[in-house]
Amino acid sequence: MATDATPLVLTIEQAARRLGIGRTLMYALVTSGEIESVTIGRLRRIPADCITEYVNRLREQNTRLPTAA
Repeated sequence: MATDATPLVLTIEQAARRLGIGRTLMYALVTSGEIESVTIGRLRRIPADCITEYVNRLREQNTRLPTAA
């Protein structure tokens, strides 16, 4: 059985490291619903694809910003 090196879900710390942000900001993004999280038992985890979706949303928002006149 082959295993993928990328975990399916990440801890808050792992997700923050992956985005290059601090743990406090990561908790704020999860709490506000900006980044989706799931509960596994008593653990809070971030699906790896939710990090990509969040970055894609940010990129889309940046392309829609009005240009300076």
